[in-house]
Order: sequence, then C-alpha cells, then structure tokens
Amino acid sequence: MPPRGKVIPFPERPDAPRGERGLVEVRRCDQAEAIVVRSLFESEGIPTLLRSRLAHSVHPFSVGDQGEVVVLVPASEAARSRRLLTRIVSGPRAP
Repeated sequence: MPPRGKVIPFPERPDAPRGERGLVEVRRCDQAEAIVVRSLFESEGIPTLLRSRLAHSVHPFSVGDQGEVVVLVPASEAARSRRLLTRIVSGPRAP
C-alpha cells in the first residue's frame, strides 16, 4: 500500500469576517443614499464602511434589493450616528 499524503485541515473561520469586528449596521439603502450618509458621518469624524454584495463599478445599475448597501460604523459610534440620521430625517426644529 503506497503512503498516504498529508492531510491539511482547513483553517477555522472566525465569528466575524476579518476587518469587520466591532462594526455595527446603522442603515441599509441604495448606493446614492449610502454615499450621502457616509459623507455625513465622515464630516462628523465617524469612520464609515460601506458593504454591498454587488460591485457597483462593474454593474452601474441594479434592481430592487440587489443593489442594497449596508452602512457600518464602529460600535462605539453607533448611537451617535443614529442620532445624526434621526436629526436629518426629522428636519430642523422650528424656533
């Protein structure tokens, strides 16, 4: 019987994808809105990551949820970013 080859096990997968640990989803929207939200957050000093299942540079248009973009921020900034979005949606307060 010939000698068997060495079995190399697959590496174990961590709980969260690498680089996304400590990130929280604050919004799901289309690409145009996601760019505006990212600009708002970054102008306030909140680092932002946009995640999508579609490569928008290859597919410039999408239909329905196919082009959905998830806006992620650090967990420590999640409450602040949600307050910013709530303030923008509700509009300015009357004096």
